[in-house]
Amino acid sequence: MLGLAAQAAVAIDNACLSEATAREIAERKQAQEALDELNQSLERQVAERTEELRKQEAALRQAQKMEAVGQLTGGIAHDFNNLLQIIIGNLEMLQRRLPDKASHQLRRAAAQAMNGAKRAATLTQRLLAFSRRQPLDPKPTDPNALVAGMSEMLHRILGEAIAVEGVSSAGIWKIEVDQGEMEASLLNLAVNARDAMPEGGRLTIETANSFIDEAYAQQHVEVQPGQYVMISVSDTGIGMDETTAARAFDPFFTTKSVGKGTGLGLSQVYGFVKQSGGHVKIYSEAGQGTTVKIYLPRWIGEHEVIEPPAETFVPEGQRRETILVIEDDEDVRSYSVDSLRELGYTILDAREVLAR
Repeated sequence: MLGLAAQAAVAIDNACLSEATAREIAERKQAQEALDELNQSLERQVAERTEELRKQEAALRQAQKMEAVGQLTGGIAHDFNNLLQIIIGNLEMLQRRLPDKASHQLRRAAAQAMNGAKRAATLTQRLLAFSRRQPLDPKPTDPNALVAGMSEMLHRILGEAIAVEGVSSAGIWKIEVDQGEMEASLLNLAVNARDAMPEGGRLTIETANSFIDEAYAQQHVEVQPGQYVMISVSDTGIGMDETTAARAFDPFFTTKSVGKGTGLGLSQVYGFVKQSGGHVKIYSEAGQGTTVKIYLPRWIGEHEVIEPPAETFVPEGQRRETILVIEDDEDVRSYSVDSLRELGYTILDAREVLAR
């Protein structure tokens, strides 16, 4: 009997041991599964954070590149602007002083020189716009009214093959921008869209209130979170691949054939938006069209005072009126002195005054 009891006890002990072993194995398996899940979660977090840092680094490099190019371009454009001021000013003086009996060939040569100089001045202004050095006259503006006011001009410029659609949001906020430069930017985008739709298509200009949050601002250098008005220009054209879209705002970069574009249209838009405290972003895929979204800060202020347009006239001076001309560029100063003297003022050249 004792032998049987001992055997039963051993069997019970073995059963308990097997149960404990099985429970321990299950617990180890659960712990291993939890550890694997934790590792996978950490790997996902590391991958997501790495991708986020990669995007931030790419955005920072792009911003630094645009800033460096802008500084270089701005310096060159400033010098060219001085040179063109001298050229255009003296050409104007030459045209005014041409005798009535001057030959047609001589007048045509002066006119062609002036046209060439003005075209160069236009390019220079676009470079100044890209480098954020152009003079702006910002005023509170209703985005819906501004876009609606361009409708007829856009239809005329884009032609019948392109349908123009406006999508205006109700209760749109006001923005503070230079209206002329804003219209020029939208026109640049519209012309680019037209060129991307050689067989015709649809151009859509949309306005909407928008909010840029902290997460988006962290991924885009120079963007501040807050309330913005979004103005987007979309087309159904050929679109751009990722490489082309990344360079679209670079000055002188163009995919058009030689003589078809300067490569300064989008760079002018970029510089104007940045100078206005805004943000601009391109969304495009090859064969899927392009959307350019402009974000401009919401204007919050008192009701603006509408001033009557100033009359443009050339003042005639008198000898008793004296003007001191101060300019570090000798040629610009010389032209300014001659022009003011021609108007009848008494002129003091700062360099001559200091040399006395």
